[in-house]
Amino acid sequence: MKLANINGRPSIVRDGLALDVAAVSKGAIEPDLHVLSDLSRHGELRALADSAAEEDWQDFDFRDLGRVSRPYKAIGVALNYRAHAEESDLPIPDEPSVFAKFASSVIGPSDTVVVPLAFDKVDYEAEVVVVMGAIGKNIREEDAWSYVAGITAGQDISDRREQWRKPLNQFTLPKSYDTFSPIGPFLVTLDEFENRNDIEVVGHVDDLEVQRGRTSDLIFSIPELIVWLSRRVTFEPGDLIFTGTPAGCGVRRTPRLYLRDGMVLRTSVSGVGSMANPIVAG
Repeated sequence: MKLANINGRPSIVRDGLALDVAAVSKGAIEPDLHVLSDLSRHGELRALADSAAEEDWQDFDFRDLGRVSRPYKAIGVALNYRAHAEESDLPIPDEPSVFAKFASSVIGPSDTVVVPLAFDKVDYEAEVVVVMGAIGKNIREEDAWSYVAGITAGQDISDRREQWRKPLNQFTLPKSYDTFSPIGPFLVTLDEFENRNDIEVVGHVDDLEVQRGRTSDLIFSIPELIVWLSRRVTFEPGDLIFTGTPAGCGVRRTPRLYLRDGMVLRTSVSGVGSMANPIVAG
């Protein structure tokens, strides 16, 4: 299934048309976005889509798509693509390095990213984002995918000046400013992917391709991340894992490329679709 938030209402998307699940179910499924990421409700959603009449499927505008999850927590993974580690001239890590991204930073696939006027080193990081779908603790690797509601695209936007401000580097705050975590455009269930371990992510700044990678290049695979993280935290439906970014982020380019007013940040994930987030100074 391809699931969406359209004007704040949980919807199913098929062949370019949308089904408002609360309206078509006549209230049997509540108009709560939590339904999208709750695996225990996906059976109801599939049954509704299969039984819906042709006239129940309606056109929609991409600009009406909102964030596909309202997470309790969002977790980012640093240095998780081999190509990114190589371009950073850093050793391959033995264990994941993670940070939090505040839930308040999460926005939709066409929402505006606001870069504060005085901030001149704000960077992009295109990512494949995992949306968790069930409560899970101490998850086994062979069971990891069964806790995943689906996949979406994301950006881990980062204020590099604040991230590396001395005397101590920090990750959570400079990656969690308001609007710094766009996700979307859809939440796509795992059965839609030919190979869930080899998903492509591509990033553009305006028309310039800046990043391209595949999750087969991850140092720690998605199941490995779920296992490692679930030993330390309990997952809940809607929680997000930003799985890492491939090579090509702005700070590693020559000359360096940072986000500025008037740019458009484009992010695509195979099987999911593309986001287009305008950058404005604020």
